[in-house]
Amino acid sequence: MLFPIRDHNPRARFPAVTLLLIAANVVAFFFELSLDARGQKLLVLVAGAIPYEIVNHIDIGPRDLLPVPGSIWTSLFLHGGWLHLIGNMWFLWLFGDNVEEAMGSIRYLIFYFLVGTVGALAQCYAMPGSMAPMIGASGAIAGVLGGYVMLYPRSRIETLVMIPFLWPVIDLPAWIFLGIWFLTQFFLPTGSGVAWMAHVGGFLAGLGAVRLLARSRPGPPMATVEYIPPPRLSRE
Repeated sequence: MLFPIRDHNPRARFPAVTLLLIAANVVAFFFELSLDARGQKLLVLVAGAIPYEIVNHIDIGPRDLLPVPGSIWTSLFLHGGWLHLIGNMWFLWLFGDNVEEAMGSIRYLIFYFLVGTVGALAQCYAMPGSMAPMIGASGAIAGVLGGYVMLYPRSRIETLVMIPFLWPVIDLPAWIFLGIWFLTQFFLPTGSGVAWMAHVGGFLAGLGAVRLLARSRPGPPMATVEYIPPPRLSRE
């Protein structure tokens, strides 16, 4: 298993939208924690994306916070626990800032909800009869990863390789790290509770949508040029 520590991809602009999305997810999570068990269950039912409701365009109750298919967007701000939240927000912070810089704040926000919607729909149509609510920003963040690998395929990702007792840290190109991440989604065990088709759909949506919304495709970093003055000519 691979875990990203940081990327060697400096940015020039403050990632305001990425930070606002992280803050919104954290606030929503603390609101969840403030509820009792019954309140948390009700919140997931009214704000989670239920595949059966989305596919059939029907709200079977309790009434969703937003009319169908609005639960797709409210579900992006709910998480099932600390590890779910921290993992998603870490990936969003690590990769989202550069994607935001390439798109600009408004286009990035549109991109985020677009790929999140595609990811949720992919999961819904993969299991159209499911009544289990889906929650989490994973589909949208998977789209951010897809956008990142298209924009910065050679960016170096400092990666922790989770081998017990060794824990090596290596640098991997983004296309290798995120390619491995994408492939592992197909090997998640059945019944794991992970909406892996949302990851796949979001990632593929990110690959395509980034070409439409990025302002320009970043080129490779400029090489440092050292100026060496010409030798002085001696006078005879």
